[in-house]
Amino acid sequence: MSKKLVAYFSAEFGKTRGTAEKLAKAAGADLYEITPVEPYTREDLYWPNEKCRSVQETKYHPESRPAIKGKCENMEDYDFIYLGFPIWCGTVPTIVRNFLESYDFSGKTIAVFATSGGGGMGRSVADCKACCNGNAVFLSGKLLNRTRDFESVVSDWN
Repeated sequence: MSKKLVAYFSAEFGKTRGTAEKLAKAAGADLYEITPVEPYTREDLYWPNEKCRSVQETKYHPESRPAIKGKCENMEDYDFIYLGFPIWCGTVPTIVRNFLESYDFSGKTIAVFATSGGGGMGRSVADCKACCNGNAVFLSGKLLNRTRDFESVVSDWN
């Protein structure tokens, strides 16, 4: 039987957290939050300011890898991972790249989901794939901003 995990990063506003919790319940999956050592503040997330932390990391310094608190225990036990995050500058936040580079995802299936204030998935799935060196199977990404039927979302991916 497949063991599933919903791993997610949620910024200060908590939109992705709520989505991840609903998805985990619908999928019967464990839940892991990708938590930064240095939390993001409102000012860090104010994307109209090109100097804010989230824009600097994602747009101007995509090689940055913000530190993550703790580790996901028993990652090797999971074979299906739902990976969630808010879209930043049309892609995946660099802390999620750090998460992807911290584990061996060989033979695992990853379903990417995101929340966004107005944009689409952008290049986020391709950028996630690049962090895994081709060792994981990625399913098409889904933007889950206003989703209510999480059972259908899970069914679509499985």
